[in-house]
Amino acid sequence: METVLRAGLAIYNAGDYHEAHDAWEDRWLDLESGTDDERFLHGLIQFTAAVHHATQRNWAGATGLAESAQEYLADLPDRYRGVDVTAVRAHLAALAADPERIERALAPKLAYDGEPIALSDLDFESTAVAAAVYAEAGPFEESVVDRAVEYARSDLDADQPSSPFVTFVTDFVRDPAHRGIVYQRLSEHVDRRQRRESDVDGLF
Repeated sequence: METVLRAGLAIYNAGDYHEAHDAWEDRWLDLESGTDDERFLHGLIQFTAAVHHATQRNWAGATGLAESAQEYLADLPDRYRGVDVTAVRAHLAALAADPERIERALAPKLAYDGEPIALSDLDFESTAVAAAVYAEAGPFEESVVDRAVEYARSDLDADQPSSPFVTFVTDFVRDPAHRGIVYQRLSEHVDRRQRRESDVDGLF
């Protein structure tokens, strides 16, 4: 849970409100309905969707989702899994009452263990989740990013001191201004590694 939770919070805090829920959705769908974890993720998913709709000036969609998200989060502790649920509920109430407030002030950052979490704060496993989210958001080949993550994990397991795959996957997530360029370099390294593996396989 922590890995996907941190990834989604960081994506949201980067201003990618629509994409944030993709970090949580698979985990949420696997949970038993009505459990605290299920209601927690369901509420966060609807919270990020409400903020997204507000930024798109879909006032009805924003208020509807804000009200629904409050219901999912209503009975949870004030702090749950490191997240200040009280602050989330407060913003949902304000958004439900006045969705146009998003045009007067930025949506609040979401904290984890008391501190707003940024993409640069993520460990590699949470970064890998974020990379998959941004690849799906496109326009990138998800399979290329998935393979780069596999190679990065392999290099980390082998204690390789300098892995281009770890570097490029991390930069792909953390550097949105150059994400396309980073993806191109990442793709070239994936192709090179695949060709090398094919050459080795051909020897046997």
